[in-house]
Amino acid sequence: MAMGGGGGTKEAVPYINMTPMIDILLVLLIIFMVISPKKPHRFESQIPERPPENMPEQPPDPLALLITIPMDGGKYKLNTDEFDSLKAMGDRLFKALDGRPGDRKTVFIKAPRQLYYGEIVKVIDVVKQVGGAPIGLQIEGLDER
Repeated sequence: MAMGGGGGTKEAVPYINMTPMIDILLVLLIIFMVISPKKPHRFESQIPERPPENMPEQPPDPLALLITIPMDGGKYKLNTDEFDSLKAMGDRLFKALDGRPGDRKTVFIKAPRQLYYGEIVKVIDVVKQVGGAPIGLQIEGLDER
């Protein structure tokens, strides 16, 4: 009473159908291609345009705030005032920005081209902490050209 089948045991051969996987990958690729241009940008830069040649020169804005960073580790300048430390300059900048409307809190930072960017970032952090926005970066020597 032995029950027997065929002579040997056959094992199932695995077979992966690649067509559905490729279809899914293509759909995901299309979805990400559609979504990626709509994601928000972290930084937005505004590049100024060159003024017309025949435009009369305007006097500087007396309420403009310009921070000058020294190359040799000297004193920081806020407009014409000099400060020994970044904290002292930040305190004075806070007083200057306090009470101004939001559209009048622009701060410009001027530094030599050879200065390490980490030093500029420290000043940018102080300006952001005291409420200055937007922040404009300038390079020393551009006004002499």
